Amino acid sequence: MGATMKIRKLHLRNWKNFLDAEVSVTDRVFLVGPNASGKSNLLDSLRFLRDLASAGGGFREAVRRRGGVGAIRCLSARRKPDIEVRVELHDEKEGSQWTYGIVFSQDNRSRPLLRRERVTRNSNLIVDRPDQEDDADRTRLTQTYLEQVNVNKQFRALADFFISIKYLHIVPQLVREPDRSIGRTNDPFGGDFLEQITKTHTRTRDARLKRIRQALGVALPQLEEIDLQRDNRGQPHLRGKYQHWRPRGAWQTEEQFSDGTLRLMGLLWAIMEKGGPLLLEEPELSLHPEIVRALPQMLARVQRKSNRQILLSTHSPDLLRDEGIGLDETLLITPGKEGASIRSASAISEAQYLLEGGLTLADIVIPKTRPAQVEQLALFEGA
Repeated sequence: MGATMKIRKLHLRNWKNFLDAEVSVTDRVFLVGPNASGKSNLLDSLRFLRDLASAGGGFREAVRRRGGVGAIRCLSARRKPDIEVRVELHDEKEGSQWTYGIVFSQDNRSRPLLRRERVTRNSNLIVDRPDQEDDADRTRLTQTYLEQVNVNKQFRALADFFISIKYLHIVPQLVREPDRSIGRTNDPFGGDFLEQITKTHTRTRDARLKRIRQALGVALPQLEEIDLQRDNRGQPHLRGKYQHWRPRGAWQTEEQFSDGTLRLMGLLWAIMEKGGPLLLEEPELSLHPEIVRALPQMLARVQRKSNRQILLSTHSPDLLRDEGIGLDETLLITPGKEGASIRSASAISEAQYLLEGGLTLADIVIPKTRPAQVEQLALFEGA
């Protein structure tokens, strides 16, 4: 289901940086904008839907993880402070159109409370809350129907799709300390990365590691082999065999791998998995510019096989110089006094002319993310 259903529109109201924003979503999305403009928070709205539907999550837990309603609500919200997240989806296999929307606020004890939950399929209304039962028992509004298997049968496909959303922003130090992975599942920062590899069927795991080694061989030609082994405590470790002055080469574990190597390994592993949308946070970090330039084409090739939606945030001009990135695939987030705005690069009036004139997408959008008076940073003096 995850590979056939796609998010096509996202509407946010009073969600963190966004007072009121709606945007079309393509199969591949590149989010650009200044620091603190809302790139991560836009991705987090999709993680929020995942948390709503996931085991161990649910409405109250999803809000708690984000610091409560007050921490989620846009600072620019005034007259209508309710928070809304709404998505429109298309199931390519069935040809059906879905919408899911949730509106929420908090009660006088700062507890999250549903104001509305709505589900439609092909314009047919499936859920519209509050309903009569909610009116009779307001405690019911502390849970969504999405998270309840006893009532979501008619739209469980949506719940399954939201669960399949994956966010990835690997922190190499977490991968290097395998003791931290104990008890972790679906850790977006890579704390359970080695466990994920370990739990994968041996044949699939070996095939993926072989493809990762082949890809890494471009950046690390001295890397000859990658495998997975457990130490005498049973902890999993990634090992890489490097060409060395010794005839049999030298082995290193993830403890010796560079940050860039670990991040690239995690990225390559994630894009080979099947599922719903993959959310990537600045995948260019710690990578050589030439590798970064190759990322868009690599993602495009993988997408042709997996049909998986990919949304990523970036500050990298090198990544955006790829000629295969379309204007409609690039979303520019601009902060303002009344919240951040989102627009497609195709809405920049001069963009097409500039591309035809020989400029790259990076030349067009990166200057629009430049902080005002950034040169003042050079004047900073320490105490």
